[in-house]
Amino acid sequence: MMKKKLNSYGRTRRTRESPAAATSSSSTAREEDTEWEMRPGGMLVQKRSVKPDAPTPNLRLRIAYGAIRYEICVSSMATFGEVKKVMSGETGLQADEQRLVYRGKERENGEYLDMCGVKDQSKIVLIQDPSSIERRFIQMRMNAKIQSAHRAINDVSVELDQLADQVSAIEKSISNGVKVPEVQITTLIEMLMRQAIKLESISAEGDASALKNLQGKRVQKCVETLDLLKVSNARMNPVVVTTKWETFDHPPSSTLWEMFD
Repeated sequence: MMKKKLNSYGRTRRTRESPAAATSSSSTAREEDTEWEMRPGGMLVQKRSVKPDAPTPNLRLRIAYGAIRYEICVSSMATFGEVKKVMSGETGLQADEQRLVYRGKERENGEYLDMCGVKDQSKIVLIQDPSSIERRFIQMRMNAKIQSAHRAINDVSVELDQLADQVSAIEKSISNGVKVPEVQITTLIEMLMRQAIKLESISAEGDASALKNLQGKRVQKCVETLDLLKVSNARMNPVVVTTKWETFDHPPSSTLWEMFD
């Protein structure tokens, strides 16, 4: 690049600017002229001016994810972040769990395909973020633990349904004035306490913890009911059932023989 400068005699003379300085100044000018825009999804991308009537060609991209190969079709003016969204539906990985590598370099979400030299049938490598693998493993273990807790609590709930029916039967008998053997009430209380111990041994979080507390309250209510019934049952007098036999007088022996004559 040639520049004109005035010498000591007022005449102009030409000087040559070094290529590095020219490149630096042109790069600075481009950076100053660069504008950015926010996409509806919250992605910050480079703003580009496109003629409204200009056709936008589509690209067929080959995505390599481990040993699996995908082929997708996207706009040439799409960003790598938009490619990640398409691959989310194919792989099940969220956009933040993906890394896209093109020409040996990981690409940012806001970079445009065409501006990075992506052509039709270009190959892009998809790599799962290592930190996301660890997060998924932790989440899987947590889900398995929650499911195990739900199954254990459900088993206790089934047992409590049966024991609650027995409590209702004893309560009905005592209310009708029928004394119940004390050992029956004591045994039922012990069975309820075993279920309480089972609940206590279950490690539960979130919804499972709420279900665990609910079943614990059921056990407590049944035991309290039996304690009251035990007191009422002890105050009742036992019902003595007697059988009264009706007696008949035997007829004289002569009369019996006359009946067969």
